[in-house]
Amino acid sequence: MSYTTTPDRARRSVITGVGAVAPNGVGTESWWEATKAGKSGIAKIKLFDPSRYASQLAGEVDDFSADDWIERRLQVQTDRWTHMALAATQMAFEDAKYDPADFDEWSTSAITASSSGGNEFGQKEIQALWGKGPKFVGAYQSIAWFYAATTGQISIKHGLKGPCGVVIAEGAGGLEALQHARRTIRRGVDAVVSGGVEAPIGPYALTCQLGNGYLSTAVEPAEAYRPFDAGANGYVPGEGGAILLVENADAAAQRKAPQVYADIAGYGATNDAYHWGKPAPDGRQLARAISLAVADAGVAAEDIDAVFADAFGVPEFDAIEVAALKSALGKRASDVPVTAPKTMVGRQYAGGASLDVAAAAFAMRDGVIPPTVNLDNPASGFDLDFVTAAREAQLSNVLVVARGFGGFNAALVLRRVE
Repeated sequence: MSYTTTPDRARRSVITGVGAVAPNGVGTESWWEATKAGKSGIAKIKLFDPSRYASQLAGEVDDFSADDWIERRLQVQTDRWTHMALAATQMAFEDAKYDPADFDEWSTSAITASSSGGNEFGQKEIQALWGKGPKFVGAYQSIAWFYAATTGQISIKHGLKGPCGVVIAEGAGGLEALQHARRTIRRGVDAVVSGGVEAPIGPYALTCQLGNGYLSTAVEPAEAYRPFDAGANGYVPGEGGAILLVENADAAAQRKAPQVYADIAGYGATNDAYHWGKPAPDGRQLARAISLAVADAGVAAEDIDAVFADAFGVPEFDAIEVAALKSALGKRASDVPVTAPKTMVGRQYAGGASLDVAAAAFAMRDGVIPPTVNLDNPASGFDLDFVTAAREAQLSNVLVVARGFGGFNAALVLRRVE
C-alpha cells in the first residue's frame, strides 16, 4: 500500500459490508426486516429506573449480549458503546467476507464517529470515586470513556494499522466518518471500517441530554417521536448504530467481494455558526450541504430518487429541514420520497446517520423504501412526499441528511452499483 497526502479522486469508495445493532434488531438482516415492517424498538427505559426523569422513553438494544461477540477480558475494559461497535464491526467483516488478516496490515483503517463516549463505564467509575475513594477507580477509566476508545479497540482487535481516527460532529458524525473513510481510500488505503454507534442511555447520560430541552416527555412510544407531524413534541434518544466496511472499488473487485451495496458518490458539509444547540433558522447552510453533496456526486437534484431525512422531531427544526430540502431540490422536491426510519429507533446521535446509510443501501438493494412511523398528519406547509408505509421503488441515487448540535450539517449521496 502506498499512502499519500495527495488524494486520487479516481479511487471510488464502495460499501461492501454492513453491521447493525439497533433497538428493533440485533444483526443486519434482523434489523432490516423489522425496519421494512415498521417495527419500533422505542419503549420505556429498562436499563435503569427512569421514574424520576421527565423523559422516560428510549430506543434500547434489549437483545444485545456482549458475551456473544467479545471475550470477558475485553468487556471489563470497555463500555457498552464499544461492545456494540465491536459486534457491528464483526458483522460487517462477515457480511463482506473480509478478513483483515488476509491483507497487508497497513491497508485497512478504522474511522468511527462518537458523540458522548463511554457513558455507562464513566458513571460507574465516578460513583466509585465519590463513594469509596480514588483507589477504587479502575485503571481502564482513563481510556474506556474516551471518544476514540471504539476506534482504538477495533483497530487493536483486528490488527488494523492503516490511518485511524475518530470524528466528533454529534448527529452528523456518522456521515462525516464515512467521508473521512472515502478520503482515506483516495489517499491509498484499500479498506476502512467506518460509521458510528452510541450507548447514551443511563442516569448520567439522560440527565445531560435533558438539559437541551428537546426530549419528548410523552408517555406512549407512538406519541413521543413524531418528526414532521403536527403532533411533534421532541425526540427520543436511542442506542446502537451501524458499522460499514468501505473499500476501494478496484480492490473489492479484485478480491471478488460478494456484494457491493452502494458507491459513496457525493458528500457535503457545512456549519451554521449560529448556536450551540439550535440550527440556523434560515436553513441556508443545510441546503448548501445538500447541494454540495449532489454536485460532488456529479448528478442533478432531479436525479435524487429518495431522501433519508435528519428528522429531528422538534417542530421548528423540522420546518428548517423541509425548507432546506425544497431549496436544494427545487421544483421536484415535493415529488421525491422522504423517509425517516430512525423514528423506529430514536435519535442515536453519532450512530444514527450511519444506520440511515445502511438503510439507504439496503433500500437500493431490495427496491423498497422503509417507512417513517408515527407520521399521521404532516404539519402545515410540510408538503413533501413522506413515506409512511414501505414503498417499492427503483433507486439509483439516494440522499442521506444529518445534523448535529453545534451547527453541523452533512449530506451524503449513495449511488446504486449495477
